[in-house]
Amino acid sequence: MRHRIREWLTLRSVRQRLMAASIVCILVPAFLTLLTYNFLTQEAVKKQAVSNAQDSMELVNGSVTNLLKNMLNIANYIQVSSDLNSYFKQAPAEGEPGWNSYEEFTEASRVRDQLDSLTALGEKTFVTVLLANGRSFTNYSVEDYNPKNLLKEPWFPKLQELRGFHSYWTGAEPTGFALEKLDHPYQLSVGRTLRLENSDIYGYIVVTAMEDQISGIFSRLNSGQELEMIDGAGRVVSSADSAKIGRMSMYGPSGDGDQSWSIARIGGEKVLIARQSIAFTDWSLVSVQPYQAAIVDISSIFNRVFLLQIVSFVAFLLLLLALLRAFTKPLVRLGKVTSAVQRGNLDVRSGVRGKDEIGRLGFLFDQMMDRVKEMIAEVSDTHARKRKAELRMLQAQINPHFLFNVLNSIRMKVLMKGDPDSAKMISSLSKLLRMTISKEKDEIFLHEELDLVASYVELMNLRQKEEVELHLDVPQEAFLAKVPRFFLQPVVENALIHGLKQQAGTIAIRAEMAPGFLRLVVSDDGSGMEADRLLAVSSRLEAAAARAAATEEREGGGFSGIGLDNVAERMRMVFGDAFRMSMSSEPGIGTVIRMNIPLKEETPDVQSDAGGR
Repeated sequence: MRHRIREWLTLRSVRQRLMAASIVCILVPAFLTLLTYNFLTQEAVKKQAVSNAQDSMELVNGSVTNLLKNMLNIANYIQVSSDLNSYFKQAPAEGEPGWNSYEEFTEASRVRDQLDSLTALGEKTFVTVLLANGRSFTNYSVEDYNPKNLLKEPWFPKLQELRGFHSYWTGAEPTGFALEKLDHPYQLSVGRTLRLENSDIYGYIVVTAMEDQISGIFSRLNSGQELEMIDGAGRVVSSADSAKIGRMSMYGPSGDGDQSWSIARIGGEKVLIARQSIAFTDWSLVSVQPYQAAIVDISSIFNRVFLLQIVSFVAFLLLLLALLRAFTKPLVRLGKVTSAVQRGNLDVRSGVRGKDEIGRLGFLFDQMMDRVKEMIAEVSDTHARKRKAELRMLQAQINPHFLFNVLNSIRMKVLMKGDPDSAKMISSLSKLLRMTISKEKDEIFLHEELDLVASYVELMNLRQKEEVELHLDVPQEAFLAKVPRFFLQPVVENALIHGLKQQAGTIAIRAEMAPGFLRLVVSDDGSGMEADRLLAVSSRLEAAAARAAATEEREGGGFSGIGLDNVAERMRMVFGDAFRMSMSSEPGIGTVIRMNIPLKEETPDVQSDAGGR
């Protein structure tokens, strides 16, 4: 039966292991799938964000390139125009021999018209042709800007190093045109040289455009995206933030000019940096955008797919748990019933039925519990009949009332003859015999046990020369506490014989009520015990209390020879592990025995106690 109960007790853990194994079999693959999906998603989102940034820069690069190419086309036209170059090579300086004011004015007007026609369409561009002899031709008024001021620019000597169609881009510099300074603080210029067949320079071409023509393109980008144009040294050429122009870019030079991108953390924020070189210059475009803003649209799509997967996984997991719960519900029911049986409730039944193994197990379990209850009833009835038979046997051996009446007659006769001490001894003996012989009750009230102890002490005082004082300190609420019959007398006897050694002294019994417990302390002021003797006695008490069984025959008999071992063993049999007994002693001071006795409730018989509470 114990083997079967242990098997039933494992049913609950079987269900838990089954559910745990099922969940693990789902969670582990799902977790690995989600990790892989998350990794691939991040890579895809990053690549798409970079692609979007590059596409956006392609559009900007096209617009910027067209603007810069327009400036180069103007320079190319002037450089390859045979008509203009033929005039520029032969144009005399002002005041030189052959100078004809009218003719030169007419030619200069013709050249100016051609220059105007080159810049008539598109963005406003300023064209300057500066000849080596000091003459200049422009599409703007010299009052707005003196072309000869170009000779003072720090970059102008670098034009002399140019050959053929090579160009020099000046980068951003403060606007030199008086009418444009207020609205356009910065300008960009490209320079070319006009050379003879022997490579001598006979003129310079400088085409200038306002920087905000480029930064205006940047400002039309999406909000949150910052775009800069930087030169090969990393200096900002154009930016929507004019305060950055001319300063070193915090994103560095473009490197080798190839298209590239990177993800960096700037100012605690993760940003996407994309670079793209500009044709025919060493300049490049740099796009800077918060990474979260760059991936927000793409990431939202992946997040929705991820959320759908999570919802599907949770729904499938809940369905699996529901199915497992339905399949294992009978096992849980059996587990709860076996737990109730383990707690002592023998009236519960599982009610589990079915054609499968679990249904058969439930039927056999209920059948077994019915048989167990019948066996307990049989044992209880047999035990009751045995007790009654023993009582009738004792009553047949001796009639207690007859014996007590005879002792009482002897006591009266002795008292009439003037021997009160002997009469008192016979009275105490009569009380002790009455309590010893009577086995109708296994438990009595505490005040009855204390009366028995008092009679025993009186009887011992009559047989020894020096009297022992018995002090009782018991609260009124403790008098009606139920205790095993005849458990204090062996303790007091031990104090008389071994503690006081049948000499004068004091034995004190103190009681107090605690929640669920009656605490008794029996002390004497005798000789006490040494530490090794105390340890030996305490060990013997613990061994006696730990013994599993004791016969009822050991509870009967005389007053001496019972001992503390018997008390510890009997009390542990009655109250179980809840009973506690300890001893302390000091040589010359005395011995103290403490007992914690659980307060028991009345139960009618074994069967009702096993049937539950």
